Amino acid sequence: MRLSRFFIDAPLSLGQHELPEAQAHYIGRVLRHAVGDAVQLFDGSGREYLGELIEVGKKSVRVELREALDGLAESALRIHLGQGLSRGERMDWAIQKATEMGATEITPIVSTRCEVRLKDERADKRMAHWRQVAISACEQCRRSVLPVIHPPLELAAWLQQTEADLKLVLHPVAAPLQSHERPDDLAFLIGPEGGLSDAEVEQAMHAGFHAARLGPRVLRTETAPVVALSVAQQLWGDLQA
Repeated sequence: MRLSRFFIDAPLSLGQHELPEAQAHYIGRVLRHAVGDAVQLFDGSGREYLGELIEVGKKSVRVELREALDGLAESALRIHLGQGLSRGERMDWAIQKATEMGATEITPIVSTRCEVRLKDERADKRMAHWRQVAISACEQCRRSVLPVIHPPLELAAWLQQTEADLKLVLHPVAAPLQSHERPDDLAFLIGPEGGLSDAEVEQAMHAGFHAARLGPRVLRTETAPVVALSVAQQLWGDLQA
């Protein structure tokens, strides 16, 4: 039986813990775990904890953590993904897969062709939702450190403040990724559903970004980060053979 693994948004240590209401409901009501079942918890610090459920009630679940472990090592390649803001499931997919592929930071980018605009309460709800998407992806792929999900940012502001050894903007007419030397820090800019305008690509290049292509096909906005991060991890990160 697969060991259930959960993120707890609070510092963990050896000993007994009462789990937050959301996780307690999921463990007790949805998964129907019982006293004596083994669980594995992580708090985003890079550490993992093995434990056993000692109480499973209607409103509360308690666990005793008995062993601390080092979590899955993060890739030596730190990646900041600037992802063009897109509609619903496309954005969720991009964040989920970027998390699985080891992105360190993710910033939704507002550009000229974005069809989505988020303000105030709606933006707060989307931020909470995206964080949960990343948490679920970490639980599944066994990452022990959550990527940072930044609030949506205008393209010009992101270009100005983003620092990395290598900064790339995806473009169908450009040099391939492998033409660049191995960086320690990588920033990727990917456009929204309508793509980046020629002026925005030029703007990125004036900010120190290099145009790079992934192959002969033009990829959808939610597909591009999966392929880009996979290729980058293969060339310079932890997918090397």
